[in-house]
Amino acid sequence: MSSPARTAGRRGPRPDDHVIVLFGATGDLAKRKLLPGLYHLARAGLLPSRYRVIGSAPAADALGTEQFREQAREAVAEFGRTKPEGPVWQEFESALSFGAADPGAYGPLLTAVREAEEAVGNSPRRLFHLAVPPKAFPSVVQELGSTGLAEGGRLIVEKPFGTDLPSARALDETIHAVFDESRIFRIDHFLGKESVDNILALRFANGLFEPVWNRDHISHVQIDVPEQLTIEGRAGFFEGTGTFRDMIVTHPFQILAFIAMEPPAALTADSLRTEKDKVFQALRPLDPACTVRGQYEGYRSEPGVDRHSDTETFTALRVELDNWRWAGVPFFLRSGKALAQGRHVVTLGFREPPLRMFPLAAQDTAGGRHDELVIDFADPGRITARFLAKEPGPDMRLGEAEMVFAYTDCFNTAHALEGYERLILDAMLGDQSLFTSSHGIERLWEASAPLLENPPPVEPYARDSWGPESIRRLIQPYRWYLPESR
Repeated sequence: MSSPARTAGRRGPRPDDHVIVLFGATGDLAKRKLLPGLYHLARAGLLPSRYRVIGSAPAADALGTEQFREQAREAVAEFGRTKPEGPVWQEFESALSFGAADPGAYGPLLTAVREAEEAVGNSPRRLFHLAVPPKAFPSVVQELGSTGLAEGGRLIVEKPFGTDLPSARALDETIHAVFDESRIFRIDHFLGKESVDNILALRFANGLFEPVWNRDHISHVQIDVPEQLTIEGRAGFFEGTGTFRDMIVTHPFQILAFIAMEPPAALTADSLRTEKDKVFQALRPLDPACTVRGQYEGYRSEPGVDRHSDTETFTALRVELDNWRWAGVPFFLRSGKALAQGRHVVTLGFREPPLRMFPLAAQDTAGGRHDELVIDFADPGRITARFLAKEPGPDMRLGEAEMVFAYTDCFNTAHALEGYERLILDAMLGDQSLFTSSHGIERLWEASAPLLENPPPVEPYARDSWGPESIRRLIQPYRWYLPESR
């Protein structure tokens, strides 16, 4: 079902009245992102006129309503952008309650939902956010179906969406037995960043770029998502997942789709997701020979990690698309843990024109990087065009130059939404534009099968580096772009 086109304007549409249930409300994600994000939406006037937020967790971790409100206050104070104070906080705090839920014992949650709906009135919409480990998804979804809570409600599902094609299909079958696809929101906070929407604006709202956005003018594309963080005590999750399943499928591949898609018929969910799915259909099966898997030094000494673990903490790979626009253009994707810097950067390298009109000496002086368009997703985001220009003076000497668009220089970003905030708002509005479809995620796992079945061995790399040395060979004749590694 198509969602309405996005409403223009500074504030945008306001959702219908809602009861929001946060499963895993005592966990780290709820504390760092979800509760502070909901409060920021309240301060921005973007929550419904009437709403309630119900925290839920197994009985062993359950809180009373007052305890949950205190936890929310502490979370907002520590991780929020604004302090929990004043009338807006008092209204938000009064909208919080808690209902425990165990398989076969959803009584407390059912009571909490009924009381919340009575308080809101007029049959509010229900939104369920599964901030729980993936292994808990099936039981929660089945209980939502058997108790009737799922009726008419929407579901937010956290990544990873399976670990291969069979598990992704099994997860989809479980969820689709209770929720139809129009009510499922597979969330990736990375896609909620302003810079993702700005890719669409940059390409399709400007005649300057779209005519050269193809194989005739672009030589290669890089998508970099390095992280400084280690696995930080998450061995139980990471050992069974690794960087490719945790990051590459959910972040860089999704950005690749926005970079490579054809112009959508309209800025509606159906049109955008259709064009993204076409990109995934054009994706060539991943070649293990064009992949580098790395493991940071000391990973096997992390608590809970197998001393002989072959789990990768770093992945770099070359992928290609079989379609008219991008045939022959390599896309280089890279992500990993314990790297030199945390970045979210897309770099488009443009083909160089013949430079015979310039003296060789002039060309040699410009031996660095040029003819690139760099999209930096670091909040609030920036776009840099790199090119060659003549240096001042009597000789024809070429030097690198830049033109920069920065959100902070051009717009008031005081009320900009972070990724989770934007996507939770979209889920309440029923807008699936920035959420992955079941067809898209299953196609990605299908294309990944050769790599998952025959992965190359992991290569060690030093912490605070940019990964194994072999990544330089992977990208030749090009070079990796990051601000600190030029």
